[in-house]
Amino acid sequence: MAAAHACSSAAAAGEAPTTGEHRMGTTIVGVCYDGGVVLGADSRTSTGMYVANRASDKITQLTDNVYVCRSGSVSAHAIFKIEAFSLLFSHAVNEHGKGRAQFLGISSRFFFCPGRAYIDGWKKAADTQVISDYVRYFLHQHTIQLGQPATVKVASNLIRLLAYQNKNMLQAGMIVGGWDKYEGGQIFSVPLGGTILRQPFAIGGSGSSYLYALLDHEWKEGMSQEEAEKFVVKVVSLAMARDGASGGVVRTVTINADGVKRNFYPGDKLPLWHEEMEPQNSFLDILAARSPDPMVQ
Repeated sequence: MAAAHACSSAAAAGEAPTTGEHRMGTTIVGVCYDGGVVLGADSRTSTGMYVANRASDKITQLTDNVYVCRSGSVSAHAIFKIEAFSLLFSHAVNEHGKGRAQFLGISSRFFFCPGRAYIDGWKKAADTQVISDYVRYFLHQHTIQLGQPATVKVASNLIRLLAYQNKNMLQAGMIVGGWDKYEGGQIFSVPLGGTILRQPFAIGGSGSSYLYALLDHEWKEGMSQEEAEKFVVKVVSLAMARDGASGGVVRTVTINADGVKRNFYPGDKLPLWHEEMEPQNSFLDILAARSPDPMVQ
């Protein structure tokens, strides 16, 4: 009754069902294997009870060797005021000391503006998209200053800093995966609130609640690249079968010393689970294949 009253009140007030903040369901996975990492995600973007996009790409490139899987919410009016210089320089000072931080090129010149740099964005987009855009920019400048690619740990900690410092405004959970010459393949989980955890595998999104026992039981150390890729597809497809907010296709990104490889698995090529119905053509496709005259059979 309360829910019905709330809905009727919203309708009476003239509010559209797509205004305000909407929680997005998804399934994201990151797995380490012997030599690299595999990231995977479904493609359904849900807005409440609606499917807003059935073929979205939730795996975003940060650098040539680091990618991030994104899950979170969409805010119609999300304001982000990120003290970019303060965050990065303070982190560098804490890690290396002021002199070392300046030697690394992390100073006020890092963002080509002296003093405290503020980045204000009035964004009508997903919280995680905003974070990944900012981090990609920071890492690009970081690479120019150092003359070498940023490590997976640096990229993950930048995401952690932005997520933690803006935790009251963000609904964002992310999995960072990549490869660097220092520590090889690495997976970092940055859940809601801005904690950072390095793990051999990580899962996130609404579909992850169906996957914990499966990964605990079936993940094994030293998997080959082929085994890891098949395992990620299996895990995501199972979550898609159980979670109504996950669906569409499966996208994977494999990152190792040889580079990056993207794979695409359409819905009709995924394994079926628990008497799941086989994929069907859409109703519009079925109608289009019939005679244009509805009276002719």
